[in-house]
Amino acid sequence: MTDEEIIKLYFARSEKAIGETAKKYGKYCYTIANNILNNNEDSEECVNDTYFKTWETIPPERPLRFRAYLAKITRNSALRLYEKYSAEKRGGKETSLALDELTECLPANDTTEQIFTRNQITQTINGFLEKLPEKTRAIFVRRYWYLSDAKEIARDFHMSEGAVRVLLFRTREKLQKILQEEIFS
Repeated sequence: MTDEEIIKLYFARSEKAIGETAKKYGKYCYTIANNILNNNEDSEECVNDTYFKTWETIPPERPLRFRAYLAKITRNSALRLYEKYSAEKRGGKETSLALDELTECLPANDTTEQIFTRNQITQTINGFLEKLPEKTRAIFVRRYWYLSDAKEIARDFHMSEGAVRVLLFRTREKLQKILQEEIFS
């Protein structure tokens, strides 16, 4: 079933929409949640929350990219649950590590919020990502949006884990420089 057909089911308020969403994107959403939470039960809960939130928001929303829409809902749900539990208690050290890596690019939240809006930062990051080579962008997004670990990325991109870590480090350095030049200077 196409994404547009699934969205039409949501607009018709047909419960079949959830089943079709689960059939087409259930594993995808679970992978996103599990990369963050590293816990089967919590990941399944996030996926169910995704279906519920999608049901609540469509209509009136009509997402242009249904897959990305579901990914965003799943990721936000998983991050909220991650914050609820401590990283050490739940074994989510990889999530904490990935988020810590990116915090080096940004100053403290209070300073950021006082000086610039989140939209300005988002626009700068999106512009930065658009200029990256496709493979570098894909690796960066896998690490910092989907929170995949370097070993998994290395396997999927047929690279060594060290090469992935170096590429991510250099890309973060470039991002930090651009953010400092364009936003935080």
